[in-house]
Amino acid sequence: MIVRVGHLLRNPIFLLTAIALLTAVLVQSGELGSSDTTHRLHATHSFWTSDPPVFPDEYPGFGIPGRGGKLHGWYGIGQSLLMLPSDVLGTYVDNLPVFADYRGTDPNVRDIVVSYSTNILLCVLTCLVCFRFLGLMDFTVNQRIAGVLALLFGTTFLHYTQDMTENNYIALLTLSGLTFQYDWLRSGKRWALVVGSAALGANLLTRLTTGMDLLAVCLFLLLTAWLTNVRGWELRSRAARYARIALPIYGVFVLLDRAYQYVRFGSFFNTYMQVFGQEWKQLNPSLPVAFPFETPFHVGFFGALFTPEKSIFLFDPLLVLAGIVTAFAWKNFRPEVKAYFVAFGALLFAYVSFYAKFTDWSGDTAWGDRYVATAAQFAALMAVPLLLRHRTEVGKVVWRVGLAMMLISVVIQLSSVAFWCPLERYQMETLSPPTVVVWLRLKNIVAFTLGKMSAWGLTNEAMQDDPWDYVHITTWNFLPFLLKRVGKAPAWVVEVLQVLWWTVLAALIALLAVAGRLAAKRQFDFAGRSFR
Repeated sequence: MIVRVGHLLRNPIFLLTAIALLTAVLVQSGELGSSDTTHRLHATHSFWTSDPPVFPDEYPGFGIPGRGGKLHGWYGIGQSLLMLPSDVLGTYVDNLPVFADYRGTDPNVRDIVVSYSTNILLCVLTCLVCFRFLGLMDFTVNQRIAGVLALLFGTTFLHYTQDMTENNYIALLTLSGLTFQYDWLRSGKRWALVVGSAALGANLLTRLTTGMDLLAVCLFLLLTAWLTNVRGWELRSRAARYARIALPIYGVFVLLDRAYQYVRFGSFFNTYMQVFGQEWKQLNPSLPVAFPFETPFHVGFFGALFTPEKSIFLFDPLLVLAGIVTAFAWKNFRPEVKAYFVAFGALLFAYVSFYAKFTDWSGDTAWGDRYVATAAQFAALMAVPLLLRHRTEVGKVVWRVGLAMMLISVVIQLSSVAFWCPLERYQMETLSPPTVVVWLRLKNIVAFTLGKMSAWGLTNEAMQDDPWDYVHITTWNFLPFLLKRVGKAPAWVVEVLQVLWWTVLAALIALLAVAGRLAAKRQFDFAGRSFR
C-alpha cells in the first residue's frame, strides 16, 4: 500500500490534482462571493423551477424588464449553465429534513454545495490543462509543475477560486481552447481543434468580450506558424482547415447567445450591455448619454495599470517578473514563446483598453481589477517556467529578484483569501486616498491575528446599513470560521469542520513538501507522453 502511494506521489498529474483539490477545499467560504454570482444562480434556478430569474422586489436595483414585462438579469448564460448540476444537487440537499433548523441562514446549504463543487472542479481542471499546455510548449516536468503552482498560488487565480465570479471559468475555457488548438497546430489532430474551438465558443456564452480571447488564440497560432517558417501555400492550407472546422462551431455558440438574448429581450442584434444602458438611462435621465461607457479613457486605462487600489502589477506581481525575464532572455525564447507573449500581451492591452471607458472600470468591490485579472494571469503564466528555463542567460541578479518576486506574489495571493474582499472597501470610506489595498490587507491580517480589530477603521456608522456584512468581514473567510462567527450551525458541526480544515491544511503542506523534494531530486515518474 505504501509503495503504491509513493508511486502515485511521483506522478506529477496525481500530485498536482491532489494539491489543487486540497487548495480549493481549504479556501472555500461556502458563499458565492459576489452579488453578480448570486443573481446568475437565480437565473440557474429559474431554468428548472418556477422561480423567476429576478424577483420583483429586486427591481429597480437589479433587473431589466424584457419580453412580456418579465424581469431578467443582464448577464450571459454561461456561468448559469455551469452551476445547473450543482444547483439541482444543492437544492435537494438543502431540502433534507436534517437541515430544517438551519434553513434560511447564510451561508445556506445550497450555496455551500454550489460553491464547493463548482470552484473545486474549475481549480483542478485549470491546473491540469495548464500542465498540459506547458508540456506542449516543451517545458520540463519540473518547469511545468512550477508553472502550475505559480498560477495557483502566485496569481489572482487563487482568489477567484474562493470568490466565485466568472473569472476562473473564463480562464479554464480560454486555456483549454489555447491548449487543444495548439495541439492541433503541432499534430494536425482534428479532434483537438474541435475541442479547442468548443471551449472558446462556450466562452462567448459567458461574456461576449471573451471574443478577444478567441482572437488572441488565433493570433498565437498564426504567429507560431509564421515564426516556425510555415508560410505560403502551407499556411493558407492550415488556415482553411482551421476555418472549416472552427468557424461553424463558433457560429453555433453565437446563435445560442443570440437566442438567449431574444428569449429575454426580443432582439437578436443588441447586447445585454446595451439593454442595461438603455434601462438605467430611462430610470435616471441625468446619466451621461454615453453611459455605461462614459469614463474618460485615461482614467480607466491608467487606473488599471497604476492606481494603488486596482493596479494589476500590485495584485499580480508575476506580471513584472514576466516583463523582466522577457527583457533579459527574449533573444533566447523559442518561436512559440515569442508568439505567446505577443498574443497575450495584446490581449491584456485589449482588455485594459476596452474596460477603460466602462462606468465601473475597476470591477467595483473586487480583489483587483476583476475584468482584467484573467488576462493578467495569462500574461504572467510563463514567468516562472521561463525563469527556470533561462536561469543561466538571465544571470544571478535576475534569478534572485525572481525568487523574491515569487515569494511576494505568494504572500499577496494567500492574503487575498484571508478575508472577504469588501473589508477594504469599508475601510476606504474612512481612510484618506490613495489606499494601497494589498498593503492594507496585510495590515488587517496582522491586526486580526493580534486581536486589534479596532485598528481596522470600521466605524459603527459605516456598518449600520448592513450588519450582515460586518459579521462576514470580521472573521477568516473560510467556511468553518464563518459558520462559527455567524453562530447558527450546531457547535459540534463547526468543531468537526474545523478539525477537517486543519487536517486538509496539514495534508496540503505535506504534498507541497513532497513536490519540492521530488523536484529537487528529479524523481518524478512520468511516462504519459500524451501530456507533452
